[in-house]
Amino acid sequence: MSVKREDVEKIVQAIGGKDNIEVATHCVTRLRFSLVDESKVDKQALDDNELAKGYFSTQGQFQVIIGPGIVDKAYEELIAITGGQRATKDDVKSAAIKHKSPVQQFIKTLSDIFIPLLPALVTAGLLLGINNLLTGKDIFFASKALIEVYPQWADFAAIVNTIASTAFTFLPALVGWSAATRFGGSPLLGVVLGLILVNPGLLSAYSYAEAVNAGTVPTWNLFGLHINAVGYQGQVLPMLVAAYVLVVIEKWLNRKVPDSLKLLVVAPVALLVTGFLAFVIIGPVTFTLGNWLTDGVVWLFDTVPWLGGLLYGGLYAPLVITGMHHTFLAVDLQLINSTGGTFLWPMLALSNIAQGSAALAMMFVIRSQKMKSLSATTSITAFLGVTEPAVFGVNVRFKYPLFMGMLGSALGGILLTMNNVRAFAVGVGGLPGFLAVNVGDWSIFFIGMAICLVLPFVGTIVYGKIVTRKQSASGEELEEDLAERDVKKVENATSPIPNSGNTVVSHASTTAAGTAGAALADKDAVNVLDLLAPIQGRAVSLDKVPDPAFAEKQMGDGIAIEPSEGRVVAPFDGTVAHVIDKSKHAVILEHATGVQVLIHVGIDTVGLKGSGFKAHVATGDVVKAGQLLLEFDREVITAGGYSTISPVIVPVGQDIVASIEELTGEAEAGKTPVLRVHLTGAED
Repeated sequence: MSVKREDVEKIVQAIGGKDNIEVATHCVTRLRFSLVDESKVDKQALDDNELAKGYFSTQGQFQVIIGPGIVDKAYEELIAITGGQRATKDDVKSAAIKHKSPVQQFIKTLSDIFIPLLPALVTAGLLLGINNLLTGKDIFFASKALIEVYPQWADFAAIVNTIASTAFTFLPALVGWSAATRFGGSPLLGVVLGLILVNPGLLSAYSYAEAVNAGTVPTWNLFGLHINAVGYQGQVLPMLVAAYVLVVIEKWLNRKVPDSLKLLVVAPVALLVTGFLAFVIIGPVTFTLGNWLTDGVVWLFDTVPWLGGLLYGGLYAPLVITGMHHTFLAVDLQLINSTGGTFLWPMLALSNIAQGSAALAMMFVIRSQKMKSLSATTSITAFLGVTEPAVFGVNVRFKYPLFMGMLGSALGGILLTMNNVRAFAVGVGGLPGFLAVNVGDWSIFFIGMAICLVLPFVGTIVYGKIVTRKQSASGEELEEDLAERDVKKVENATSPIPNSGNTVVSHASTTAAGTAGAALADKDAVNVLDLLAPIQGRAVSLDKVPDPAFAEKQMGDGIAIEPSEGRVVAPFDGTVAHVIDKSKHAVILEHATGVQVLIHVGIDTVGLKGSGFKAHVATGDVVKAGQLLLEFDREVITAGGYSTISPVIVPVGQDIVASIEELTGEAEAGKTPVLRVHLTGAED
């Protein structure tokens, strides 16, 4: 199919003219733009353009669907018309990020860093909740913990605590690995830097509060400058800043140091300089900020109690995000020692509950079973007093649950401070938190608990439904689909394999057709084409694909496969119409009847630039059904943050195609039919 220059010119005009295009690139199916102002897009003009099969905006990119086989021609015309420079997908993504607000960029960066850490955080959160139940006093017995009444459980609790606390104790190492990867540096150096900050030779951050009260904080004398020799267990903000500095230094050294000396210079210098900066500047600054926060909050509680409750109750969750919430433990302990109770800990418990309630509400907003499961699991950890999994895994990702939780805990904080609710101990948060509260304050605390359960839950559901409906109406990619792509899992299909007892004729080779169970009712019939599974795995409907161009069938009808192995084989005898040479992530085959089929491995995998892919055929090759076309490494794809689900579509605009049947379920590559294409002239 040829591309008319005037159609491309109309697309350029419809998206606001060439001056509205910052960067443009293309993949196997669509043109991708970073636009100066998306409000200038004339959607009606795009609807009227025969070349544009569809369009949508996602994550700052405006994408116009052209279709496989011709999008590269459209891109050539686009470059000729606009006089722009050729760009990569990464160039477009980088330009698109500029259109996000600083807050949106910060949240996106946090999400990118913490999503890979979710399995460790969720596991640690659940186990710490169990440990709290076993070791917390007044939960099952008055003034005693369960392990005190039943000592035989003490060692079990100790093992659980060791397993559970490891992820949080060494959180800087985990953050260092993920942050260094996100910032484009060496993950190994990030891990080492994180381990430096939690070295056992340092005072543990968990013991810092007691050391402050006792005046026993160890220090280093660095040429007259006294530096606290304190670790950063459970800390986030110092590690984030340190990892960024590490990557900047590492990149600079890699540019300046000759290859022959890099092994001796880059890593040692980068770690040494960053380590000193972390202990001398970055760490002390974050501790100072934490101390300012604690002093400011205490002053507010003394001066305007309700405002202190509003700010501390509302902002505790963001403090958890930065890791600076640990600094308030010193205030809790000091207040308990001096006055017999702390007004801060009850609000911490309400914040746990509020964030857990907001995360739980997402089960009723999102459709994905995987994300529903994540919401339910992380809400349990929050209700048991550990909010990091819920905050990092769900609430920060979707944003509005975080703010709904903050609103609930802010109102609860006002209620508690206005009634002087205090806790006589620390350590028990979440729903069991009332056990640490003075009995006389239970009634007020339970009212606050009800606020933090109901308001975030209802608010998240109502606002979430509004947001989802608005995104669907505008054609914008749903946030839950983006989140599910980030955790690298796609919902499993539930549709059974349709009854394939109808008499059909396959245009695949007779051997392949026979193994697929296709029956020949008439040797001369040429009305139905069975497409054998090109990839081993589970065939699911296209609406399971986390990409609107495929999910909404804007490029054509078809099916998707969740691969269980990394091989692509020919679904029929035919000719290779096109192989994406650089990225090798997609191939177009043409059958003797003229039917073309696109096999697209993964979603957005063009961004891997061929890494993890190997092509075994070239454009123009003649292939047999079952012949190996491509190989791909699923681990490379998932490690890059991409979904492995692979659409197999029959592009629109093929007059020979009358209708298409989807055959979902488990599929064996080269043997199981996954699509049944009825050609024009086929009898019912």
